[in-house]
Amino acid sequence: MSTGHETEAPHEDRQAEAYEVVFATTDQPGEDVVRMTRTDAAGPGGHPVYEDATGILRAEISSGGEVRVLATGGGQEPARVLRARAVT
Repeated sequence: MSTGHETEAPHEDRQAEAYEVVFATTDQPGEDVVRMTRTDAAGPGGHPVYEDATGILRAEISSGGEVRVLATGGGQEPARVLRARAVT
């Protein structure tokens, strides 16, 4: 059913090459900001996968800025993502 308010999602090729992902800290008040760059991989939802400079932190980020942190090793407990902002 159409509501007349749909907007076309940006084409995947126009997705940002890098994001700053903001995480809530667990041991103190504040935030951690991590710059993540696009890889050639796609995540389970079909969106591009981004990783930090170490390659340890990986996340699937949709064109709408939704973030799904991906485990890269056993025993990881991902921090809570507050937001993601495209780096221009």
